[in-house]
Amino acid sequence: MRVDFYHLTALPIARALPVIADKVLASGQKLAVVADDEDLLGQLDEALWTYRADSFLPHGREGDQPILLCAPEGAKGYPFIALADGVWRDVALGHERAFHFFDETSIQAAREAWKSLKDRDGVERHYWKQDEEGRWKDLT
Repeated sequence: MRVDFYHLTALPIARALPVIADKVLASGQKLAVVADDEDLLGQLDEALWTYRADSFLPHGREGDQPILLCAPEGAKGYPFIALADGVWRDVALGHERAFHFFDETSIQAAREAWKSLKDRDGVERHYWKQDEEGRWKDLT
């Protein structure tokens, strides 16, 4: 399984996540977006509606959705998972691919998660950081 660490330095999660979610849907996959914070899930819900002026990313808070916004226990059955609140959860290892978003407030915990996954069999890690324009650079 692959774990992508996304270090948010130029754009907030509400602007960065829709770009990744759009790519996931374009690949034919489904994505569970996980957070314990209901306010954050609400912000992401709005961001997915307004991501592009000419369309929206299909999503919801319950049921079988292309993009599901949920608490960690609601992500079962989704091949891809996005940890949107900066908190690493080992439950992500039960998915095909995990996107771990974090900013400066959770960088130490992200470093610890990175290190803990180093010697895990079958785990491929990638570290992405934003440049000044918000584009992602793979620094792995």
